[in-house]
Order: sequence, then structure tokens, then C-alpha cells
Amino acid sequence: MSVTKTRIAIVRERYDARGSDERFIAGVLPALEAAGFEPTLIARGGEDWRARRLLKVDPPGLGRLWREASFARAARAAWRRQGFDLVHSHERIPGCDVFRANTPLATSVRASSGPYASYLRKAEKEMFEHPRLRAVVCGSERLRDAIRHGYRIPPERLHLIYDGVDLERFHPREREARRGAARAGLGVHPRDTVFVFVGPGFAENGLGAAIDALAATGTRHLWLVVAGADPDAERFAARARRAGIAERVRFLGAREDLRPVYAATDCLLLPAHSEAFPGGVLEAMAMGLPAILGRRCGAAEILREGEDGWLCDPADTLGLAHLLGEADRAMRDDRMRAAARAGAMRFGLEETARQLVELYRTLV
Repeated sequence: MSVTKTRIAIVRERYDARGSDERFIAGVLPALEAAGFEPTLIARGGEDWRARRLLKVDPPGLGRLWREASFARAARAAWRRQGFDLVHSHERIPGCDVFRANTPLATSVRASSGPYASYLRKAEKEMFEHPRLRAVVCGSERLRDAIRHGYRIPPERLHLIYDGVDLERFHPREREARRGAARAGLGVHPRDTVFVFVGPGFAENGLGAAIDALAATGTRHLWLVVAGADPDAERFAARARRAGIAERVRFLGAREDLRPVYAATDCLLLPAHSEAFPGGVLEAMAMGLPAILGRRCGAAEILREGEDGWLCDPADTLGLAHLLGEADRAMRDDRMRAAARAGAMRFGLEETARQLVELYRTLV
């Protein structure tokens, strides 16, 4: 006798190897299958997803606004035709059952003005206040609170589920095996302390504050490596040149595999000021890197200050510069690296998948 499986649509417009949504989806798909669900990815393309079931939706659109709007309409029409039991969207599409929130709200710095900003705010409001929306998977407590205070949505629909990290792929032994070659590739010396900033989102994740603080230290053995693609990369490179530290700020561009970057560096530096939980935080910590995070950053709530990292005010340049010096001194002791790994171990992919499966079972 055949058993009918619960059919779940997972909606994500485009694949980005470094995107936190993509890591989230890739991490939970096998667990959903194992739990008896039948997930189908709705996307413009699926060559990189390795999903067993793909519903390709690729309507034409000129410009970012029209591309996203046309995809939203086409995706919604597709899931209605297919009659899925549950629709879990990673895009702001009104009418989904579940939405994963781990990017800054449309009312934040990312969407300040213009037609695209207006579109995002309208779509976000309609989605959060749509009668069909039954659950929001929030990537941090701070983001959950921002949604609760910004929109008319019952608090019991907001569920805190942190991103998980692959604890075997991002492991201290990877750092040990790759470190020598990776540091040689950067041209840094053994005594140098190298901070790493992981993008995209250079502005909201505080790259300007990181550059200014590095310059304020006046310490020539401190470096900053920037991994990620962002439209404003040249503007921040110019900022480093004006500060006189361009030779110690390296822009690496997008990297599909960040393990060599984490191996070459010593401490994550993300003085972010948004409520989102940057995906690189747990990856870096899992490989033994402590973190310096902005106090408003969603990931700040899991950090144990003074044990596996530090919290900062991105606007306090001298205070952040002091923390860079403190981190430099702490790199001589293995205890903080061990604490960072232990902190990340609380958030393995298996735990994230387990919580999501439990949520789905309450909804179907």
C-alpha cells in the first residue's frame, strides 16, 4: 500500500552559492526527504541545487524590480496549479504558508527609496499580513522582534530557527590543513593577525566601520580580508586607500568555498547593524575563528562575549579599534578558538532540520 507524502514547495528565485538561503535549503532538503516529505524547488533554474524535484519558473523581466515581480506572480500561479500541501517561500511573495526571514526588513537601509524600495515594502507588508501566512521562520531573535513590532502578525506565528552549519565541512582540521598555503597566497607573515569580513551586504554588515577601525589602530601587522561580491566594492576599496591601509585590505571577490579564507585568517569581523544573522558567522566559528560582531547583528545573540568573541558599536571607531587590538592579543591563546568551535557546535545542520520538520508537522 503506497503512502501519500506531504508535498512541500520551496520557493527561491535564483541560486547563489554564498547565499544563506541556499545553504539553508541545501542543508534541510535531505532531512525533509528522510522525514517523509516530498519537497519541490520552485526556481528560475536548478542546475546547481541538486534538488530531486524542480519546478522551473523563468518569466522574462527587465530590471530587478520587474524580474522579482514577474517571478513572484509566476511562482504563485505555479504552486496554485500544482496544489502543494505547503508552500515555504524564501522570497517576499504574498500567499505563501511559510516565509523564511533572515534578511533585513524592507524598511531598513537596504530599501530606502525609489520604485524597488516601494515594491519591497508593499510586498513585505502584504505577505506578513496575508491570511494564508501561518508561520515565519526567523533567523534571529532580533529579526523576530522587528517583524512583530513592524507588522500586524500574531506572535505565535513567529518561530525562531537559527541557520545550521555543516560541522564536518567547516572543521578546525580544515584550518590546520589549509592554513600554510592559504596565508602564503595572501602574502601575510606568521606574526600578522588577519581579520576576515564576509559579504555580500558590505554596507549593512559594517565594512566601512571595519576599515576605519583598522586604520585607527595604527598597527601594521593587522590585516583585513574581504570575501564576497558587492556593487559597492570599489567605493570601499577607495575608502581603504584614503585611510592609507590599502596594502593591508584585500578584496578577494566572491568565493564559492570559503574554507581556505577562514583557514588563512584569525578572527571574523562583522560590525553589522541589521537584525539578520549573517551566514558566515557560524561557518567561521565552526573552523575555530572567534568573532567581533555589531551589537544589533542577529548573530550577536549567540555570542558569549569575552569567550568566543566580542560585541561592538559600529559607530565607535576607537572602541572597535581597541577590540581589534584585544583580538590580536587573544590570538596567541588557543582557548578562544576552542570556544568558538564549541559555540558553533550548538547549531549543526541536523538541529536546524529537526526544528523545521517539527514545524512542518504542526502545519500539515
